[in-house]
Amino acid sequence: MAQRVICVVGPTASGKTKMGVALAGRFHGEVVSVDSMQIYRGMAIGTAAPTPEEMEGVPHHMIGVADPAESWSVSRFTEAADRCVQDILSRGKLPVLVGGTGLYLDALVRGNTFAAGQQGGAVRQELQERLAREGAAALLAELAAVDPEAAARLHLRDEKRILRALEVYRETGKTISEHDRKSREAPNRYDALYVGLSFQDRQDLRDRIDRRVDAMVAQGLLDEVRRLLDSGLPRDATALQAIGFKQFLAVADGTATEAEAVEEVKLRSRQYAKRQLTWLRRNPDIHWILWEKEPDFPWALQNATDFLTAAGVC
Repeated sequence: MAQRVICVVGPTASGKTKMGVALAGRFHGEVVSVDSMQIYRGMAIGTAAPTPEEMEGVPHHMIGVADPAESWSVSRFTEAADRCVQDILSRGKLPVLVGGTGLYLDALVRGNTFAAGQQGGAVRQELQERLAREGAAALLAELAAVDPEAAARLHLRDEKRILRALEVYRETGKTISEHDRKSREAPNRYDALYVGLSFQDRQDLRDRIDRRVDAMVAQGLLDEVRRLLDSGLPRDATALQAIGFKQFLAVADGTATEAEAVEEVKLRSRQYAKRQLTWLRRNPDIHWILWEKEPDFPWALQNATDFLTAAGVC
């Protein structure tokens, strides 16, 4: 029987961090952050990573565990996060998975096994050289010849996914479509109960996002970007492509004003929230709690507690 976990999901700025802490406290749990950017050190402001005060003594995992110069794949993240979940369970505690990176959360809950192949090895280097020399169209055509199903799903802009699909086939003799099909057919690794947070009125979410961005700027987002640059972090590092960091990198470089960057971060954050909600709506198992204007955490905690208790969590 699959082991049970709680998942707290929702768009950015919906209150997931506080709800995760509250549920972990209520059910003797520990929090595992499922956020593709909170894994990086030195980026707490721009990623809205919880402060020690916000953690309220609840142990948190997968926050600030990676060097910003590294680029973590979903496979690497899932392996590391799964070790945290297993450690929490081994100590008789309840894992509370909190975060907005839907792909990572789904992979962790499902226990997806990722296609074999040495990512970043000689085959990848050869394919990257061919990409630079021949272009994505040539590689996509090659993929279509061996894995038409995968090729049909990809666009020329999906260069990394094209490279990965070819890499898997070259190194294993099996297509990535075949692997993905087997992964989907496998039972979930964890028995997940989902608590979702959002707003009844989308405008209230947008307003909350805007206030969060203003708060990040006031807390020193630009200085955080400058510290990362001063540490020698390359400008093309994955970490600096995150919303907020990319826009304020332009401010640090003198190619944008702070006011321009703030408006761009707000726009990109609102667009990201919309994509998060679209992803989450595919999951019919989410127990949604919808805020009116502002979050009411005591009410929401009782609502979520009733839902989880009825499902057998104690």
